[in-house]
Amino acid sequence: MAFSGPVSASPYSYKCASGALTCDASSNRKAKVTSFSFLPFQHPPIYNFISHVPSSYPSADVSVDESLEKGQLPKGHNWSIHKFGGTCVGNSQRIGNVVEIVIKDDSERKLVVVSAMSKVTDMMYDLVDKAQSRDDSYVSALETILDKHKSTAIDLLDGDELASFLSRLHYDINNLKAMLRAIYIAGHATESFSDFVVGHGELWSAQMLSSVIRKSGVDCTWMDTRSVLIVNPVSSTLVDPDYLGSEKGLEKWFSENPSKTIIATGFIASTPQNIPTTLKRDGSDFSAAIMAALLRARQITIWTDVDGVYSADPRKVSEAVILKTLSYQEAWEMSYFGANVLHPRTMIPVMQYDIPIVIRNIFNLSAPGTIICRHSVSENEDRQSLESPVKGFATIDNLALVNVEGTGMAGVPGTASAIFGVVKDVGANVIMISQASSEHSVCFAVPEKEVKVVADALEARFQQALGAGRLSQVAVIPNCSILAAVGQKMASTPGVSATLFSALAKANINVRAIAQGCSEYNITVVVKREECVKALRAVHSRFYLSRTTIAMGIIGPGLIGSTLLDQLRDQVLLDLLISHIHGSGPQGKISHDLRIAGSRTMLLNETSIDLSRWKEVQKDKGEKADLRKFVQHVHGNHFIPNTVLVDCTADSEVASHYYDWLRQGIHVITPNKKANSGPLEQYLKLRALQRQSYAHYFYEATVGAGLPVITTLQSVLETGDKILRVEGIFSGTLSFIFNNFIGARAFSDVVREAKEAGYTEPDPRDDLSGADVARKVIILARESGLKLELSDIPVENLVPEPLRVSASGEEFLQQLPQFDQLMAEKQQDASEAGEVLRYVGVVDAVNQNGAVELRRYKKDHPFAQLSGSDNIIAFTTERYAKQPLIVRGPGAGAEVTAGGVFSDVLRLASYLGAPS
Repeated sequence: MAFSGPVSASPYSYKCASGALTCDASSNRKAKVTSFSFLPFQHPPIYNFISHVPSSYPSADVSVDESLEKGQLPKGHNWSIHKFGGTCVGNSQRIGNVVEIVIKDDSERKLVVVSAMSKVTDMMYDLVDKAQSRDDSYVSALETILDKHKSTAIDLLDGDELASFLSRLHYDINNLKAMLRAIYIAGHATESFSDFVVGHGELWSAQMLSSVIRKSGVDCTWMDTRSVLIVNPVSSTLVDPDYLGSEKGLEKWFSENPSKTIIATGFIASTPQNIPTTLKRDGSDFSAAIMAALLRARQITIWTDVDGVYSADPRKVSEAVILKTLSYQEAWEMSYFGANVLHPRTMIPVMQYDIPIVIRNIFNLSAPGTIICRHSVSENEDRQSLESPVKGFATIDNLALVNVEGTGMAGVPGTASAIFGVVKDVGANVIMISQASSEHSVCFAVPEKEVKVVADALEARFQQALGAGRLSQVAVIPNCSILAAVGQKMASTPGVSATLFSALAKANINVRAIAQGCSEYNITVVVKREECVKALRAVHSRFYLSRTTIAMGIIGPGLIGSTLLDQLRDQVLLDLLISHIHGSGPQGKISHDLRIAGSRTMLLNETSIDLSRWKEVQKDKGEKADLRKFVQHVHGNHFIPNTVLVDCTADSEVASHYYDWLRQGIHVITPNKKANSGPLEQYLKLRALQRQSYAHYFYEATVGAGLPVITTLQSVLETGDKILRVEGIFSGTLSFIFNNFIGARAFSDVVREAKEAGYTEPDPRDDLSGADVARKVIILARESGLKLELSDIPVENLVPEPLRVSASGEEFLQQLPQFDQLMAEKQQDASEAGEVLRYVGVVDAVNQNGAVELRRYKKDHPFAQLSGSDNIIAFTTERYAKQPLIVRGPGAGAEVTAGGVFSDVLRLASYLGAPS
């Protein structure tokens, strides 16, 4: 009754209880199946080959009306539907877990849809492939399948239930051997043959599960859904359910098998001609949804091996979160774009009756899972308003873009129809379409394995248009991936697209194509395949679904750099995971991916490093420092969306690379003053690039160590105020020296004390020369809008001229007492006038100049009130003209400087999208 052809005489003819298979193998050529038919399926199922026909099988012509007299099918919320995938019934222990869940469900009526045991479906397909390839190993493969089910049944069953199951199992295996032998002889198997063979996995798991449940004392019946579900095949990968026919089949089946607990086979069904077929891949979910719709069930629970639906693939985004709720539309969109949720068609049957689907983890019953329902609205409206408008992200890899463009396309009706008609004719699947409003081009994405045949067909179809110039090209862009942002609230939330594209731009990711439907449930972009994970992490963190991930390279693990590493280690809130070092280096999470580079060695490691041991690891595994290689290693990780280099050196050579790094989209953070105080032309070029790009350049620690000097100045200017004068004590070393240079103390003694306390550089002349203060002054001058060179700043050098050529810092200290008298006189003159000496830097924005010099201040002046090594900076502006704005605090030492750098790292993370 299924399909047939002329039957010719053949030495091989297998008569079947449920049909007839006739093969012609009279020649040496590959045999051909000439006839195959199936009788209607009934219960018990008639799917057994090469054996006697049980006389107890009911007649096939029992009418539906007669069946309904035996028992009316109840419908409604008293039904609960469960679906258990192959992993859930993978062995005897897991089947035991399933039984426990089914029994504990206190629903009045339960229908359980079950898949084949784990891997069995693939094994069954493999049987067919081997048989039609005339590979004799199909026989041993079938025995493996038999052993798998036999051993599981022996673990779970005993007595009559075990004997009954094993009898049916051996019966089926013998029939399959005969059928596979016929396929082996024919050298070919039709789709219906394959579906018939493959469906046995579900039959066996359903029979076994129902037997185990009955063993527990619960009345239970199993259902061969081929006698109930009727579907119309649309293509080799698609079927349409016949709901009316299926409903009649279910009513008929229930009238003969009334039970409150039903174990139904997933995946398999029949055509209207009673030919066995399947619902294709993920068909068991579809089976459960169809059954739920037919029964008007209260709920479907899909049992799997994950805690629910994730906001992104957790293998790509480690901080993906479980979504508590999804709407049907959101789940459909995420499924279509590759998320491991459900097959998109699973939603179709249940949406009509508002039947919720719950995704649960059979291995973690404490996890509440994800609910898919009509509206993904939280009961708490205040909390709902704070939720991200984007529910999740999904990706599809291994795609190619095809771009058809030309001026002759504009305004020509039927061009798009012709293009996609060609694509349809070659059987390619179009994943996404994007067209410019000018109609100048049409761009679409297809699987990469299909792109060549598509491009060739388009060029052949439009050969004349290409030759005449109406079409300019049919271009293929390979190695692409699709990234889709999905969320029902996106439609009512302004700025979602802007946020999405901003996150991609900040991660230095170029978008190849864009598509968005008017429903605004999803925004789809096409990116390079190698940047897909990087893009996914960037947008995921930007929508507050996870912390921002930053690949960090620390250059210069000296005093400041190593202190920064210690601070990163101690910062528990960041939960750092360290991984790479250039000179020395960690990798971690705001999320940081950290490396470290020194002047001699670097450590480039792909696994996490304990920050408390980075020095030991560097010593053992460090390699010769190579700045170019280091930067490539840090920036070359396509899985990390953001890269920052932290320059903790005072090296002008390292600073000279900032421009190139920023141009590559690498963020730069530094306490190194060389770039901002170097040649004016280079500085202006660097700042211009910074303003034009999405790469950030932070340098707070260049002036005030941990004090907010730069940010205060920038904030004043951004609010429209005008800088008139900036004056301050910028050197913590010189602040300490002049705060303690009082009374009869010798200047040289105070300098030595500062050296011994660790305030000075190894050679104190580096501090006393005023060069460091001059660089800070020129940085502030340029921030204030002055275009000055470092040479334009006059500097009062406190190192006596004869000592500027001393061989070493120690020699300098030994000779310095010879010049104490000069400084003593200056100090005495100031004291007699009621003043103190302070070494200051000044930016005079009004007169467009600056200076670094030793000045005298009244004892009630704020600069005279300092203690220790504190810095103080006074901003005189048009708004703060009478009373300057003052920033004061510790301005020297590795701890505060590293703290300033750390603050810039956190600021960068905030700008890139980390939650505040």
